[in-house]
Amino acid sequence: MDNRFRLSLMDPNRMSVTWELIPGRGAREKMIESSLAAAELAAKGGKIDAVTLTDNPGGNPAMLADYLGQEILRMGIEPLVHFTCKDRNRNQMEGQLYALDRAKVRNLLVMTGDYPVTGYLGRPAPVFDLDPINVLKLIMEMNAGLTYPGLKGMVKHEPSHFYAGAAVSPFKATEAEQMVQYFKLKKKIAAGAQFVVSQLGYDARKFHELIMFMKQNGLNVPVMGNIYILTYGVAKQMNLNKLPGCVVTDKLLAEYEKEKTLPDKGVEARLLRAAKMYAFMKGMGFNGVHIGGHGVKYEQVLQVIEKGEELSSRWQEFIPEFDYAMPNGFYLYEKDEKTGLNKETMVDLKNRPLDDSVGFVYRMSRVMHRLMFEPGKNLFGMMRAWCRKADGSRGEEAFHKMEHLPKVLLYDCRDCGDCSLTDVAYSCPMSQCPKYQRNGACGGSRDGWCEVHPGKRKCVYVKAYSRLKYYGEEKSLDSYVVPPCNWDFFQTSSWINFYLGRDHSAERFGIKKPEEPKKL
Repeated sequence: MDNRFRLSLMDPNRMSVTWELIPGRGAREKMIESSLAAAELAAKGGKIDAVTLTDNPGGNPAMLADYLGQEILRMGIEPLVHFTCKDRNRNQMEGQLYALDRAKVRNLLVMTGDYPVTGYLGRPAPVFDLDPINVLKLIMEMNAGLTYPGLKGMVKHEPSHFYAGAAVSPFKATEAEQMVQYFKLKKKIAAGAQFVVSQLGYDARKFHELIMFMKQNGLNVPVMGNIYILTYGVAKQMNLNKLPGCVVTDKLLAEYEKEKTLPDKGVEARLLRAAKMYAFMKGMGFNGVHIGGHGVKYEQVLQVIEKGEELSSRWQEFIPEFDYAMPNGFYLYEKDEKTGLNKETMVDLKNRPLDDSVGFVYRMSRVMHRLMFEPGKNLFGMMRAWCRKADGSRGEEAFHKMEHLPKVLLYDCRDCGDCSLTDVAYSCPMSQCPKYQRNGACGGSRDGWCEVHPGKRKCVYVKAYSRLKYYGEEKSLDSYVVPPCNWDFFQTSSWINFYLGRDHSAERFGIKKPEEPKKL
């Protein structure tokens, strides 16, 4: 059976349209029934190519999007299921993918997910076992026929037929946040993302920046722009950073404050704003739009589509209306004063100030890294010999404690045993990132601050990018994919695992396991 959503994104003569529905908490509550009724209207109308279903949005419990997707598929319209990493470990994710594949729910938007906030009897435990890049790699392998060792040799599955995409935010205020978003986007596409959806924002120049970055870097997958039809209440929440990753500037909020005093409470104004966004996205070269908004009706979605098509021939006229720059916000490209968008020339990144300090601990860590952790140099051989001697001996526990204590003091080490300090400029993602991101930042940071600890803790990737940029090495964050943590090594010596070629660094550094002594 043809996948209408995929075909719509591949069609150069039209804009693909998805409509986001939020199932809500419960099994038979009004919000669930409303979502199903809306999906039925979309199926009958034929103007919408897929219905998007959120996965526990805002970190709150809700009806499983997977199951609702099966009901919607039977209505005759493609579901686009949000597949997030926050609530399930890798085995549950794999099992979930098998169930979706069998149910022929094939369109997935793979995301990190919002940090868990509420749940039965309190805040739930965050999982984040796999990040989106490793989930996309799993899906790509499943589409090729997943192969793994079984009891009687290698097992190969029948290929699945997923069409998986990824999200990216061009709406970041600092250089470090923005560049790490783009580095991670490149990894996501290399890992198998077949389309891209932007995060939520309203700055036309930032939408244009995303399109330019993808073109200049040869990222040849369809891209969809996010059009969220705001109410004043939601706009205020986003402005206050209550919904991480969603950017509503003071200037835009002031416009909403005026519009809410109109006789219709600003409904027509925000629908027209959405239609103009549709128009300029089509003009810029987006392949589709992702339309959402609390309480948005099917008729309003059609209104946005029809008006957007009508205005699309004049799209450049509307660019000045979407000048919602963040205070001192970073742009990757120089501004074209004539159009209000971007030139093809990148800004001079080299001479821009760092977004975070470098500090003594990192400088010392670099020195120790060169002395101890570079194969074939300095103390590497001696450390490898010590680790081989300690491995499995009576002294292994003491050796582990000797390693662990300074790492706790310097890096807040959580003793995962599969250390990624060298991957993130000695800023530990397992202890200092609440979402344990080993391949780049999530989309929830704001002005350089962590989504979960705003104003208190800098995003680990802002720290890592700044540290590496100081030495001209920031592109190392763009050079390889870090595997997920191997929990076989939990509370074991990461040094022994590193020097004896057991952990994830072995392949990258070319560290081979030492040969076992021959038995006489």
